[in-house]
Amino acid sequence: MSTQVASQNTLLKVILAILLPPLAVFMHSGLSTQFWLNLVLTIVGFWIIGIIHALIVVL
Repeated sequence: MSTQVASQNTLLKVILAILLPPLAVFMHSGLSTQFWLNLVLTIVGFWIIGIIHALIVVL
């Protein structure tokens, strides 16, 4: 049962990584350097790079 919950949690994070990359990174690692890096990448305009970075962090 716990593996099903973990896979649903991962699926949610992957969907969020595509739609809102900083939120997915925040859910995964909190207010860490990874979150701030992703936030800067996404805000500066490298949205695609923000998505790729979020997917790397989440997966």
